[in-house]
Amino acid sequence: MKLNSTHIDRTLSQIDAQPIPENHPVIPQFNHLFGEHTFFIDGNGLAIIEPGEPQEGDLEIGRVIKLASWTDDTRSTLAPHERQATDVVVVLGRAA
Repeated sequence: MKLNSTHIDRTLSQIDAQPIPENHPVIPQFNHLFGEHTFFIDGNGLAIIEPGEPQEGDLEIGRVIKLASWTDDTRSTLAPHERQATDVVVVLGRAA
């Protein structure tokens, strides 16, 4: 799921991660491996937000999905793995 700037800001207010800029040289490789998404990096590795079912009050939510983990303590290399749904849910706004 590609997030707009408002959704990115709302996500960052709820999780401790950094979005990878669209013009970063690694984005084409990530898009090839994982599809078109807004990618986030944090202390655990690489993640995306996938849409969830609207919640009570028509809240649009997204679930954090982990795609790759750091291979070492220096966090210099990521190892891709099967998508792992986390328990982390972010509120993106009101459903349209």
